Amino acid sequence: MRYFGYSLHEAEEMTLREYTYMMHVYNLKRVDKERDIHMTAFLNHAVTATKQVGKKQVPVYKTFKDFYDYEKEMNRVLKPYQKDSKLKQLILQANSL
Repeated sequence: MRYFGYSLHEAEEMTLREYTYMMHVYNLKRVDKERDIHMTAFLNHAVTATKQVGKKQVPVYKTFKDFYDYEKEMNRVLKPYQKDSKLKQLILQANSL
């Protein structure tokens, strides 16, 4: 009940199989959350990285875009949905009949 937000009545009606699946999903979510926390810690360290240029230490990343290119990532994720694939063309043809 504590992990899933179920009432006592809902918990009593849950089968062992449902409970097992719910715990499995809960544990997977915890692992994902831990990964996100560790990634944040790693990136906090990486963003402060410096390199030697002559006798000076300069930041590896001069701008946020050097560190993370948001537009590039958005385009990478959205690209499959923007392409005119053969399947999309066939669906459009079928819908226009």
